[in-house]
Order: sequence, then structure tokens, then C-alpha cells
Amino acid sequence: MTRHPTDILDAARTLFLKSDVAKKYGIKDVVFRPIAAAQWRPLIEQGQADVAWGGGPTLFDSLYKDGLLLPLEGDEVKAALAQIPKTIAGMPMMRTGADGKVYWVAWAVSSFGITINTKVLKAAGVPEPKTWSDLASLDYGRAVLRGVPVTGVARLTMSTSNTRIAEIILQAYGWDDGWRVITLTAANGKIFGGSEAVRDAVIAGDIGAGWTIDFYGYTAQLQNPDTRYVIPPDTSVNGDPIAVVKNTRCRAAAEAFVAWVITDGQAIVFDPKINRMPVNPSAFNTPEGQKRPDLKSIYDYMLTLKTIDFNDTLALAVENVVMYYFDAAVTDNADILQQTWAKLVKAYSDGKIDKAKAEELAKKLAQPVTFTDPETGKPTKLTLEYAMKINDKLTDPTYRDKIYAAWREAARRQYQEVAAQIP
Repeated sequence: MTRHPTDILDAARTLFLKSDVAKKYGIKDVVFRPIAAAQWRPLIEQGQADVAWGGGPTLFDSLYKDGLLLPLEGDEVKAALAQIPKTIAGMPMMRTGADGKVYWVAWAVSSFGITINTKVLKAAGVPEPKTWSDLASLDYGRAVLRGVPVTGVARLTMSTSNTRIAEIILQAYGWDDGWRVITLTAANGKIFGGSEAVRDAVIAGDIGAGWTIDFYGYTAQLQNPDTRYVIPPDTSVNGDPIAVVKNTRCRAAAEAFVAWVITDGQAIVFDPKINRMPVNPSAFNTPEGQKRPDLKSIYDYMLTLKTIDFNDTLALAVENVVMYYFDAAVTDNADILQQTWAKLVKAYSDGKIDKAKAEELAKKLAQPVTFTDPETGKPTKLTLEYAMKINDKLTDPTYRDKIYAAWREAARRQYQEVAAQIP
């Protein structure tokens, strides 16, 4: 069972079936079932699966807690596990039970960051970003005044990776300040239809920095030497797990496959179509790995990093609100938001307001709105608690349309009110 795309699966099958491991265990084929996570439990209970591969630590931890994963106990898999770091960037790369046994192990490392075009940033006269908040700065705003849209983000309803980045920012900075960072990042640049378009704009030099998932950054680095993938310290890194499941009919062969994936099978991550970060440091000693010093330098940096402890439960509890609020307040009002922000930055640059006043107005501009609640008719502030309360209601299209319209109007009014306060 897997959540991986076909490029990873095809490369893994081809390479694995040629391996000595497949010959040793008499494995003639590997059948992948790319199915929704909700369908995994019944398949495991019915004994119709051997290995679970890909889908993130939250999914695998829930399978582990429900007793649906087997410990990785064979000699071969234990030897392979010894090659894997227990943590990277402070996050676990394997799940060890109370019994001291390992129940899942990461095969790749995933992160969310910023892909930058160093040439564009240099021409715009702005520093390379180190944190998410750098993209929302007055410094980057000055580039916008010169006609250079420095940043790029995707519409959150069109991008799961950019939605995850927004959720990371909200957890790293807190709800109110997180929305300031998200909103002003959009004010400093362009909003795109999807995350691929953000990546392509960085590669093409249309923007200087964009939110991306890691492998988009690695792809950019291959296509344009002026690009680089940056991992902010206030981000989230995780291991992408693989495990042997309960009721498998061929446990030894399943364990052998897991051992292969985290050792010799690591070579597939370097395929330009796949472009993932290996979990096993020895992968960089292979001929394929030695051609990717760009990935090796990021891997070494991640070993020194301590990222935020991302809370998946909290993220899911507000995900609908985060997506639709961004589109209503930011995407649909990009014109007035960007005009007001440009006016604010100009007033600061011209010395009409000092930095403290500029920051105060920026905070007012980008704070979560107070709007008229369509159900109660009362003025309501979009707090984290309120977002959690209404999140599930947004699955109802009628309710969603009403609150979306209320957010859009309230945001537009807020931007206009702040514009009126700028000299």
C-alpha cells in the first residue's frame, strides 16, 4: 500500500527486481496499490498487504498505535536500520516502541522551504531570506516599489504544499503574527494558480523567492544554477515512513524489501524525475549520490537544524479555514492589498512614518479580520478558537459561500481603512 506517485514506484520496482535481495527471496514482482489512507486498515486486517510505504509520520503513528505494524526484527533489516540516523532536524526518522523495537523507518526526508533565485534577489537589492518572515519584510517591500515582485505563493485551495507551509507559519509564529507573515508575503509579490507555477517562476527569474516543497527546490537547482533551496529554521521536517504490516503472509520478504529501500534502493531518489532527499547518508557515496553535492549540503545542514515540532492534529483542525480565508481575504483582494502595502512602504521609505509606525500599520493591515458572522449577524474576530469551531462547517457549500463573502468584504474594508491612515 502506498501514497507515492508512479515515478517512485516504477523506479523502485525496476531496480528492486534486478537486485540480489529479490533473487534471494524469490520475489518475482512487487504490486503497488496507491490508495487513500482510509482504505489501508481494512486491507491490513484482511491480510491483503505486506508493506505500507509513504504517507507521512502521522498516518504511520496511528497504524502503530492501533497495533497494525509489525516490528522490524530480521537480521538484514536490523543491519539496515543501524545506518539510519535516529533523528534529522530534531525529528524522528524511526518509531521505536516501548519494547525497544522499531515499527517504522523513514526512507526519505521531506521538508518545506523557500526556493530562491539569487540573481533576481541581488538585482532587486534585497538579502536572501533565512526565515519565513523575511519574505514579509519592509525590505522586500522596497523591491516591489521598484517594480520587482520578489515573492511567490500559490492559492491555498490549489496547493496542498503551500497550505502546509501556511500551517507551519501559523504554528511557528502564532495565529495573528502568522497571518501577518502570510499576508505580507503575498503583498510582496505574486499569487499563482499552483505550487508548480511558483517553482517555475523562480526558475524563470520572474520572482526571487517562492514557497515550495523540498523536491521542487531540488528540481529548480538542477534546471537553473542561480536557484537554491533554503530551509528556514522555523519550518517542519519529517521522515517519510515505510513499514511491514500485521497479517502479512511473507514477513521475511517484506522486511527484505524495507531493508533494500533504505540501503541500495536509496539510489532512486537521485533520479531527476524523483528528486527526493535520501535518509541514509551512505547514499551520497554512490555514483548517483556523488553527482548531487547540492543535496548533500542541504542534508548536512539539516543534521544541525532544530525545526518546530509540527502539530498535525491542530493543522487539520483549521485546514479548511486556512485555505478559504487566504483565498477570500488575500487572493481575491490582491489588488487593494498590494496597493495599500506599496503606499505604506513608500511612506516609510520617504521618511513620512518611522519604522515603529510602519510596523504598527503593517500589523493592522495583515491581521485576521473582524467580520459579520453570517449565522449570528454579530461582529466576530477570526481567532484560532473560532477557526477550530467552524472548520468542519466549511464542507457545506452554502455556509462556505456566505462566510467566504463575509471574509472577502471585511478584508477589503480593512485594507482600505489602513490605506486611509497612511500619510
